[in-house]
Amino acid sequence: MGRKVDFSVGYFYHIYNRGVDKRVIFSDESDYFRFIETLYFFNDDKPTDYYHLNWGGPTSTERDRLVGILCYCLMPNHFHFILTPLKEKGIQKFMQKISTGYAMYFNEKYKRSGSLFEGRYKAILIDSDGYFTHLTRYIHLNPVKLLYPDWKEKSVKWKEIEKFLKGYKWSSLPFYLKIKKKSNILDTELIKNHLVIKLGEEYERFIGEVRPPQEDLCGIDRK
Repeated sequence: MGRKVDFSVGYFYHIYNRGVDKRVIFSDESDYFRFIETLYFFNDDKPTDYYHLNWGGPTSTERDRLVGILCYCLMPNHFHFILTPLKEKGIQKFMQKISTGYAMYFNEKYKRSGSLFEGRYKAILIDSDGYFTHLTRYIHLNPVKLLYPDWKEKSVKWKEIEKFLKGYKWSSLPFYLKIKKKSNILDTELIKNHLVIKLGEEYERFIGEVRPPQEDLCGIDRK
């Protein structure tokens, strides 16, 4: 789906993209950590010095945020976000910053050149709190494919999946399950205000409702 969406303050959007030619964009843990830091540092309307940010150092709360981040998941060759613009062109500016900044880091580290991401990111309007809630589940279940690539079609050990998801460090699920109480990245109040179920045990049961082969994954086509 092409990006033909008019972004408006107060609305939520599913944003996703992958590596060019489906290539890996996170090769090791340091790449994931760098991108997670990118989500924090580049969520600021002030001009960004891509080379001299205080990576790994103390973070500042004095930011003019571009977007609210409600959900995220990083996979080896793609990522998913749920974002809401906090100002005009907030999403466009944020995505341009993280795409440029992370590509510069990745290309320098791995001695490559050219585009890292597959063209324009995709964007879909989220038109209800119910859809938002189900979409968070779809996004948070993405890493299951790393453990069981065809988990929807075959018998799997759900307890093993639950343990794997709880230990997966590159998504917002630990906050939704209350494994982590705070987040410097997520807009926690927006999540609580628009999720139609409670965080913690209720959300964990909600995740478990898609145990195969009982139902399709939120009715959303897998990408």
